[in-house]
Amino acid sequence: MKQDLIQKRLRNKFINKGVKMTAPDTIFFSNKTKIGKNVTIEPYVVFIGSVDIKDNIIIKSFSHLEDVKVENNVSIGPYARLRPGSILREGSRIGNFVEVKKSKIGKNSKVNHLSYIGDATIGKNVNIGAGTITCNYDGIKKSKTFIQDKVFIGSNTSLVAPITIKEQSIVGAGSVITKNINKKSLALSRAKQIEIKNYKRKK
Repeated sequence: MKQDLIQKRLRNKFINKGVKMTAPDTIFFSNKTKIGKNVTIEPYVVFIGSVDIKDNIIIKSFSHLEDVKVENNVSIGPYARLRPGSILREGSRIGNFVEVKKSKIGKNSKVNHLSYIGDATIGKNVNIGAGTITCNYDGIKKSKTFIQDKVFIGSNTSLVAPITIKEQSIVGAGSVITKNINKKSLALSRAKQIEIKNYKRKK
């Protein structure tokens, strides 16, 4: 009952400040949540710990934010999970089914679909393709991934940390990257495709 009253007070506080909420009864705030101007929050969003939301933000349904900072003009979700220590710079986008842990997402960079970004620093104007994973844990220790400005990461890529991808480089879809990539380079790591014509399965 006490928690219900606290949540009602927090919801009313943000509504009175101009925060737009659809189905506010499904949105849960922490006492340390800060929200700026022109912010829209869709249903079933949860804020935990110290969450600092600036201006012109949309947080889509079923997103979960814990101890994070979000700068102006950012889009989050739906179904995004932002874990402690993450920072989203101005104009960045975190899309559906994306998890970000202890990482910085640079200005105007995009992680749009089905990705895990952990212990990473991502520069400006970076595109992270669907299904990209930063492989940050080897079973003993965590390692970091650095992706510099204007890098394009193709879909279904694994980046095995520690690793640095320098600016304006491209990583081809389906690659497993284990070594640093130089500036303005194309990196590919795929098995050769084999086709057996008229193949018949053994019974």
